[in-house]
Amino acid sequence: MSEQSESRDETARNLDPDDWPAFRARSHAMLDAALDHAEGASDGPVWRPVPDEVKAALAEPVPMDAQGTDAVCEDLVAQVLPYATGNTHPRFLGWVHGAGAPGSIIANTMAAAMNSNLGGRDHGAIYVERQVIEWMKTLFHFPHTASGLVVSGTSIATLIALTTARFAKTGYDVRRQGVRPDKGRLVGYTSTEAHSCIARTFDMLGLGLDALRSIPVDDGYRMDIGALRQAIDEDLAAGLRPFCVVGSPATVNTGAVDDLDAIADVCEQHDLWFHVDGAFGAVAALCPTLRSRFKGIERADSIALDFHKWMHVAYDAGFVLVRRGDQHREAFTLRREYLTAAPRGLAAGNPWFCEFGPELSRDFRALKVWFHLKEHGVRRITEKVEDNCRQAAYLGDLVAAQPDLDLSTPVSLNICCFRFVEPGMSDKALNRLNEEIVMDLQESGVAAPSTTKLGGILSIRVNITNHRSTCADFDLLVDEVVRLGRRLVANT
Repeated sequence: MSEQSESRDETARNLDPDDWPAFRARSHAMLDAALDHAEGASDGPVWRPVPDEVKAALAEPVPMDAQGTDAVCEDLVAQVLPYATGNTHPRFLGWVHGAGAPGSIIANTMAAAMNSNLGGRDHGAIYVERQVIEWMKTLFHFPHTASGLVVSGTSIATLIALTTARFAKTGYDVRRQGVRPDKGRLVGYTSTEAHSCIARTFDMLGLGLDALRSIPVDDGYRMDIGALRQAIDEDLAAGLRPFCVVGSPATVNTGAVDDLDAIADVCEQHDLWFHVDGAFGAVAALCPTLRSRFKGIERADSIALDFHKWMHVAYDAGFVLVRRGDQHREAFTLRREYLTAAPRGLAAGNPWFCEFGPELSRDFRALKVWFHLKEHGVRRITEKVEDNCRQAAYLGDLVAAQPDLDLSTPVSLNICCFRFVEPGMSDKALNRLNEEIVMDLQESGVAAPSTTKLGGILSIRVNITNHRSTCADFDLLVDEVVRLGRRLVANT
């Protein structure tokens, strides 16, 4: 075979389209389908179950031979696109999912075209992420020497933050020696309402789930500061080594806001790392009308948050912010000879982002964050956060005015928990009744709240983190809950 023939064969075996004009036309059609989906986010059912025939189609064997772009695109539109989670819909009111915004379609398309690896090196994408980091330092009043990283979500952000805390507070070289119980077992503290990602992080760090103390909460579901102080004193007396406290600017169950300033005082007194699990609540701290409730967040040693929740960047996009950039880097950096820094050329751009977290291969998530913040501005984004909090209060008033409904706890921030009640019914029967109401709401496509348990009592939990929601959505929700509840009681 001649060199020219061999070259043609190699070209034919690459993964580029054989027909670029046809591929371009198909791509435009798929973009239109994506935009149609985004434009119709408020239409139709909130959620629809995946039909059995679609589940069967999506369980096909591994494709060893090419099916072609057109066929795969047709499958995508028919089998995947119609059966989304539903969080783009204004009446997706259950779990803390952001609604997304159409601009992320543009940013994600460009990120895919660039196919950049943000582990390091000197290229344009690196400077986009650095700008996002600088913006976050400014918004949360962190020093210029702070550091940050765009990650998949708060779970990974928490792992990075508490890994840095472990490095900074052990008093020995934990990276080389590992966790040493002979130096005093490391223990940390958070409230009983804290997110499970904190416990998972303790597990992954080799500290053990028992090393995370669950501090009781007060009547408003906020961490009990007196109980926190007592737990620290008891652990110190037992020869243990407290190293961190995790506070929440909005708990997932009820939206309760811990007293962050008081937690910061405790951490300062005992030289503990103060981490803020700000998955969605940290964004509320940027709102002029809400800012006073989050006093103390600027004193944190680290903050974890999600852009894909209350900022409405498309999934996935989280962030970790660390006050001491030097400690953050020292907790992770490990450069081998194939990652040697250079003063110029492609191997410049130091320090590399792989020195601040566990990943060397990193997606260009920062582009959609950068695009979204520039497109809408922080002021507009926080106005929608304030709207959601007003809507939660409005829902609380609707519930209080309805004799068939009962508020489970006062509305805090953007979450309203309530239940349908029927005189004479046991708590166990009411729990089943309200669970049925929620499943009926979801399957009807009218709304998608979730459930939670507060003091052993099951409640309908409405979380509002959606820029498309209006008060009319909550009028409809209450009407449907009452209608379904009465129907179920009548059929009992």
